[in-house]
Amino acid sequence: MKTLFLNPPSIEGFDGGAGSRYQARREVKSFWYPTWLAQPAALVPESRLLDAPPEGIQVDEALSSAAGYELVVIHTSTPTISNDIRFVKQLKARNPQVIAGFVGAHVAVLPEQTMNACPELDFVAGREFDFTIKDIAEGASFSETQGITYRDRERNQVVRQPERPLIMNMDDLPFVVNVYKRDLAIENYYIGYLQHPYVSLYTGRGCYSRCIFCLWPQTIGGHTYRVRSPEHVYEEIKLAQKLFPNVKEYFFDDDTFTDNRPRAQEIAGKLKTLGVTWSCNAKANVPYETLKVMRECGLRLLLVGFESGNQDILNGIRKGIRVDRAREFVKNCKRLGIKIHGTFILGLPGETRQTMRETMDYAQELDIDTIQVSLAAPYPGTELYARALQNGWLKHAELIDEHGIQEASIEYPDLSREEIYQGVEEFYRRFYMRPAPILRILKDMSHDRAEAARRLREGYEFLKFFMERRQLLSS
Repeated sequence: MKTLFLNPPSIEGFDGGAGSRYQARREVKSFWYPTWLAQPAALVPESRLLDAPPEGIQVDEALSSAAGYELVVIHTSTPTISNDIRFVKQLKARNPQVIAGFVGAHVAVLPEQTMNACPELDFVAGREFDFTIKDIAEGASFSETQGITYRDRERNQVVRQPERPLIMNMDDLPFVVNVYKRDLAIENYYIGYLQHPYVSLYTGRGCYSRCIFCLWPQTIGGHTYRVRSPEHVYEEIKLAQKLFPNVKEYFFDDDTFTDNRPRAQEIAGKLKTLGVTWSCNAKANVPYETLKVMRECGLRLLLVGFESGNQDILNGIRKGIRVDRAREFVKNCKRLGIKIHGTFILGLPGETRQTMRETMDYAQELDIDTIQVSLAAPYPGTELYARALQNGWLKHAELIDEHGIQEASIEYPDLSREEIYQGVEEFYRRFYMRPAPILRILKDMSHDRAEAARRLREGYEFLKFFMERRQLLSS
């Protein structure tokens, strides 16, 4: 079947695509690659991947494109599900014959609910959907396809098929960079802490950790780290160098790339022969020896989830890291010249006014290069969501507002959601309005005119974002 993989239009600047862990509009222009759609697109010859938000494509243009296909696979999410259902209704009005399906974490967790909410929808795919979509595109009937919930229109029933087993041999998946080259403009993808232009991809799926808030492992990827061989990763980066000679950095978006340290070191050794600059997700427990090997092989930056500076909160969310060990890890990274982008979350279980201040102080003490502060987001399918429902913490159903900005959904008996929401801006202000971060930014800007222009733009976007956020709070 003629197949379109679609990340549909949404709120301007909204990074909610098939690759974003927090579906929301960020403080500065940010777009992750739609890797979860690119992977099945690589399995379906002559398909097309349309990533509407980075392209600035509006609803009518996307509908016109989608109506010309036989199969349209749409990546959806909890914050965008209502918007995406409206899109399917409009698509079916234009072309009643098109087969429309949803993929993504939300429908993996709530398949029947999604189907009942949208009678026009033909199917939703659960968990890993790569080969599921390949089967459907090749003409397999819904009744013989594993891993979907579909609408039997003859019997007017919603039917849930058996789960499809997770992919254990990740080398069975083809490269995504060919799809990037064919369908995407890499210059449209920005992440504030990565060099531009960048390319991101997965070298494995799943995560050993059991953090109660993390979306992908609890809904799609699972808690076994299933990996591609180092040679397979090497060959894709080698190809990417030919396809994208202007790329400045490669990012490995595995939940925790350093979970398998011998493999991480082996991949690093192969990347060294290519001379590329690369970065990855890591946990704040990587030993000095592994950091040293990776740094010597082109590692530039680690994205690290510190989450909180309070050990009781970290224990409660099963982060599996100690504050003192994280301090040592940061010292080692600084010693080796590895940059760190640290992520923090306000509003996790156990949060109080005191623990929020503790985390802000902790971030300043670590004095890492850049930070991201998010609100605890109880996505359906996560243990955080289940606990919030059970304990009556979920006071606001929406995860984002009408402008795409994260909402504070959770509150506690002694800490209101308004206080948690306001804490984000205070956190950023306390971290960045210090001499050390300001000097780091000015130093980076002084070395590169393009970098200077980018940082000035981001500074403007950052200030504008928080002005809008304050206006929304006051209204």
